Amino acid sequence: MPFFQKNDELTALGDRLIETCLDRYSALAANQIALTWVVYDPPCVVNTGGAIAPTDFWTYPVRGYSYRGVERVYPASLVKLFYAVAVQEWLERGMLTPSEELDRALRDALVDSSNDATSYLVDCLTGTTSGPELPPGPADTWAQQRQIVNRYFQNLGWPELATVNICQKTWGDGPFGRDRRFYGDDYSNRNYLTTDAIARLFHAIAGGVAVSAERSQRLMNWLARSLDPAAVAALDPSYDQITGFLGQGLPPEAKLWSKAGWMSRVRLDCAYIELPDTRPYLLSVAIDSPHGDRDRTLLPWLSAEVAIAMGTL
Repeated sequence: MPFFQKNDELTALGDRLIETCLDRYSALAANQIALTWVVYDPPCVVNTGGAIAPTDFWTYPVRGYSYRGVERVYPASLVKLFYAVAVQEWLERGMLTPSEELDRALRDALVDSSNDATSYLVDCLTGTTSGPELPPGPADTWAQQRQIVNRYFQNLGWPELATVNICQKTWGDGPFGRDRRFYGDDYSNRNYLTTDAIARLFHAIAGGVAVSAERSQRLMNWLARSLDPAAVAALDPSYDQITGFLGQGLPPEAKLWSKAGWMSRVRLDCAYIELPDTRPYLLSVAIDSPHGDRDRTLLPWLSAEVAIAMGTL
């Protein structure tokens, strides 16, 4: 069972949204988009600063809608959100030592979506490093170590995580050496996530139950995005996670916490959003098509349409 409950009202709105989207963006096939939408009815259980205990948090019902939310997609930089949560777990258990350098890498991975920072985090989490190809024995040991983040998330027992793969670094030009071998000849061992899995992790962070209330709040602080026009205009285009993403479809007065991912054929974003006089909600969207990153109006349009729909609930 998913962490949210299906609802007739949201199903009607969501189905209409997908139908309109596919009509408007005719080059997009029905199997090239996935979307998960969660609504927080009163009493709101998220963004409370961790006021609700984990055992109680997961008993609160939330309603949601999912279109192809269980289908796997290459997540690009959105996998950084999962690595950031794993780092917080390692720190909580004493498996990593707190340091300014670790905080700098976390900040750069989430705020600026830095691949270099993410590479450092993966090395810290797994005790491995990139480099030349390894002989069979050491390569097997190295590969086992690189799967430790997968094992952590599988041990959570969330059904949304049953099919995900979280073991690869993020790249600019692509993997080389031992990392390339680890992908497999056909790249079958690449990272994979689903919009349902991304939404559940963000739900846990916003709810203050990802590792701990304090650590969830640290992550929320790094995920906060200003929609002030001057602040958005000042963003470096290489690190801008608002323009062309869900944030662009929101009014400046909206409050936004988000993490985006993109490469040549995929464009993803997951956001927790608070609008004035409207229920808070969470939106996780993935576009996976040969031209997925070319039309940068799709995610803002979707976001604006969902915001309008939220006003009708």
